[in-house]
Amino acid sequence: MENHVSLQIADGTTMAAYVAYPEKGAENSPALILFQEAFGVNHHIRNVANKFAGEGFTVIAPELFHRTAPAGAEFSYNDFPSVMQHYQAITNEGLEADVKACYQWLTAQDIATDKVFSIGYCLGGRVSFLANAVLPLKAGISYYGGGVDQLADKAKDLHGKHLFFWGGKDQHIKAENINTITTALDDAGKDYVNVKFSYADHAFSCDERASYNPTAAKEALALTLAFLRE
Repeated sequence: MENHVSLQIADGTTMAAYVAYPEKGAENSPALILFQEAFGVNHHIRNVANKFAGEGFTVIAPELFHRTAPAGAEFSYNDFPSVMQHYQAITNEGLEADVKACYQWLTAQDIATDKVFSIGYCLGGRVSFLANAVLPLKAGISYYGGGVDQLADKAKDLHGKHLFFWGGKDQHIKAENINTITTALDDAGKDYVNVKFSYADHAFSCDERASYNPTAAKEALALTLAFLRE
């Protein structure tokens, strides 16, 4: 079962979100806040939501560009210039309001409120880390989260264990960026798991992009599900 919902955000804006439910319904299910890549809550992200719903999770995937783009906006993987105006307009303050709205919506359902997780890809990887710092999550996951290092000051606020995935061939995220965030977590005494696929590029998990690496994607998903079910 799937659906779309509209959430009222604390700053007065309205945010659309895609929702996918497990076959048995939301009752007492674990829940997942799924954060998009920079290209919108597109076919790929909706498909990811559906797959996690198939694994028994109630999933909500918010449209993070809702302040500058119309509901349902999607962007071509080959047209990053069109994305930039929206990407550059997001702020940590706005994102914090967005993730809180998602959490409030989820916990108003019949889910298991002690089993709420976050996961995100690329841009969403950064937002997933932010969510884990802002919300009382069980755990969080970031796939090749560009800009996570810019949130190093929030490492001390992390609520749940965090799982990171990186591509060794990723030219967008440098080793020093990864080191910045892991060092901050070490200094804060926070639990995390750090996984690098030496043979994979950025966005290796997206089967609609040229950088897709089916081996890395399959292995990362297996680790993701094991982590979520720990």
